[in-house]
Amino acid sequence: MSPLDSLLRHFSLHAGVFYTGNICGRHDFEQDPMRGHLHVIRHGVVELIASKREKFEITEPTLVFLPRPDAHRLVADTRAGAEVVCGTVFFDGGGANPITDSLPDCVLIKLSETRGIEQLLELMMEEAFNSGDGQQAALDRLCEILIIRLLRHCIAHGVASSGTLAGLTDTRIAKLMQAVHDQPALPWTLEDMAKTAGMSRARFAAHFKELTGTTPANYLALWRLMLAQKLLKKGLTLQRIAGEVGYGSSSALARAFARAFNCSPLQWLQTQRKRETPVLG
Repeated sequence: MSPLDSLLRHFSLHAGVFYTGNICGRHDFEQDPMRGHLHVIRHGVVELIASKREKFEITEPTLVFLPRPDAHRLVADTRAGAEVVCGTVFFDGGGANPITDSLPDCVLIKLSETRGIEQLLELMMEEAFNSGDGQQAALDRLCEILIIRLLRHCIAHGVASSGTLAGLTDTRIAKLMQAVHDQPALPWTLEDMAKTAGMSRARFAAHFKELTGTTPANYLALWRLMLAQKLLKKGLTLQRIAGEVGYGSSSALARAFARAFNCSPLQWLQTQRKRETPVLG
């Protein structure tokens, strides 16, 4: 299993296509604290107005991914329009997870720079205009494959400047990360981590921080707490979660959780459930 496979096993990917076809004029998208937004511009010229009022003129086929989208806007010519595919992307853990936390606010990748993307899009468009059974499920699965291709590209081309995906660009650090991801409950020491990476302690500590922007100890702690968040949402007790992620007791986990997120595990869980509950009426 590759490091990316291991990462996606812990924070699995769910994508949903909500539009395929032509757009004209202005299209606004609200802030989404739980999901990323994907826009594939297949044909036409589109202006993307992203967070912080950043503007991007997209003049060739481009994949746009906003991992933590604030309100944003797509603007296409009112006559010529543009052909697009739009979807939402959710990782276990919700809006805060090691994958999207590693990426910049806006990722733009020209389709000409990626292999196999155009074939995927052809399949998506075929499904979009086919009324066969399982149409939506097929579109969503193809969108998930598209996101995996995007993540591969980000790792291979150093799109992430910090965090987990930045660490995966180095084979030695990636090997250590995979071991930590798969066995978070082990009593990891700096020496253990350096040995797993095949490096001296000093060199490992410096290189890890240079790549990821944090220390190995801080990374381990945050990984454990993000796993704890995921398991909380699955309904596991705090005592069981503590054992799963490497804390000696539920109280030790609760204290670490409060220091990192300024709230108790129960308070965090209640907030997440409110965010995920649709407003009716």
